[in-house]
Amino acid sequence: MAKGEGAESSSAAGLLPTGILQPGERPAQVKEPKKKQQLSICNKLCYAVGGAPYQVTGCALGFFLQIYLLDVALVTPFSASIILFVGRAWDAVTDPLVGFCISKSPWTQLGRLMPWIIFSTPLAVIAYFLIWFVPDFSQGQTLWYLIFYCLFETLVTCFHVPYSALTMFISTEQSERDSATAYRMTVEVLGTVLGTAIQGQIVGQANAPCLHYPNESSLAPESANRTHSTTSLKQTQNAYLLAAGVIASIYVICAIILTLGVREQREPYEAQKTEQISFVRGLRLVMSHGPYVKLIAGFLFTSLAFMLVEGNFALFCTYTLGFPNEFQNLLLAIMLSATFTIPIWQWFLTRFGKKTAVYVGISSAVPFLILVALMESNLFVTYVVAIAAGVSVAAAFLLPWSMLPDVVDDFHLKHPNCHDSEPIFFSFYVFFTKFASGVSLGISTLSLDFAGYKPRGCSQPSLVKFTLKMLVTMAPIIFILLGLFLFKLYPINEEKRRQNKKALQALQDEASSSACSDSDSTELASIL
Repeated sequence: MAKGEGAESSSAAGLLPTGILQPGERPAQVKEPKKKQQLSICNKLCYAVGGAPYQVTGCALGFFLQIYLLDVALVTPFSASIILFVGRAWDAVTDPLVGFCISKSPWTQLGRLMPWIIFSTPLAVIAYFLIWFVPDFSQGQTLWYLIFYCLFETLVTCFHVPYSALTMFISTEQSERDSATAYRMTVEVLGTVLGTAIQGQIVGQANAPCLHYPNESSLAPESANRTHSTTSLKQTQNAYLLAAGVIASIYVICAIILTLGVREQREPYEAQKTEQISFVRGLRLVMSHGPYVKLIAGFLFTSLAFMLVEGNFALFCTYTLGFPNEFQNLLLAIMLSATFTIPIWQWFLTRFGKKTAVYVGISSAVPFLILVALMESNLFVTYVVAIAAGVSVAAAFLLPWSMLPDVVDDFHLKHPNCHDSEPIFFSFYVFFTKFASGVSLGISTLSLDFAGYKPRGCSQPSLVKFTLKMLVTMAPIIFILLGLFLFKLYPINEEKRRQNKKALQALQDEASSSACSDSDSTELASIL
């Protein structure tokens, strides 16, 4: 038989008179149930490597773009705040737009998500490199950085949104998705370590000397010092270009590994969909799904906390703590600590549940932020705090992407005929976090301008140092506490997850059985 050799086909054939069957034709044997597909370690690693490009480039931009614009490209603080805000806001807007386009994309031989990843990679690499290039003209520098920053964020979104949604299509088993997510988070934290190490160590070897200002109120540096620093500034600019070239190469290599090592799988019940909904209706359904709204609200505030620390950490270490040559090493300590604790958090959330892991993991950052706010400048204590803070950073990396698939599964149970919604879930989660972070970084950079920030100054006014301390300590603490309060309202606990898993498995089995029955009915009709 060409098709439909399932149990129903065998039973139907057995009920027919013997004469109806063709000579030599035997009733089909009962087919054993299909075994659950398990992802190999190679598959998980190839999938995980795909998360590195976004984190490597995002880490370099997040930690170094602000200080690069202010002290290397010599953009004014006001212009830098415009670039950071508009760039992040545009990045946020592109996420749902790309999610919409992906949801309408047809399935191809490569899948529905992979073509986006493949074709966006070369253009994204070019745009990323040009962000770190200082043009010869000074009149349109702000427009230059704004264009290429927005262009890169658009292209990297075309990579990251389909990659994030790919979590739902690498396996139908939630346990396999969680395991692959743990691999992914480990590699992504390693990506941040790599981005920090490459950008920080290369740039740190070519720091241009600071400028001495004659008095607190003047923004014109001494002419002798300006002449002396021209050559060193050019060396620093070249160092940023070298780091950009290395990171761009890593981006391409990781994209190739992801493309060759991962294959999309369609959900068994997806082929049985009977309803084609519009993007607007799908968005309305997603945004009215209670667990999703509560989850993104909680992670919105906790993500804001860590993004504020990320965006202002270099300036904080340089001017408030007085460690201008150590901030890249402190960043490396944070990311290495986070990398080694990702497996511990994966075990913790499996053993005690994801909501408990959220409370313990993210709240553990609060005591160390308080310590940084209260302590005097001490390098040894700063390193201890950095290593301890990495534990909380690991939890902030792992938990959102581990909990989003649970929300998607819960949505599918409530709306079994609504498919192709995964990109909407993932893109709008990223949209809210990026837009909020753009607002926060724009306001924080603008506040430095109001406080009297001096580009490349050897020292800063006391008001600038105080502003940086508030941006890195007290503001994140407030956001973390607000986020933890919202997590209290999140309804999907471990018991709910188990119930959803059983119900979803029953839905998949029913869809598979229905597909097999339809095929057998067609075959039986042809036999008769």
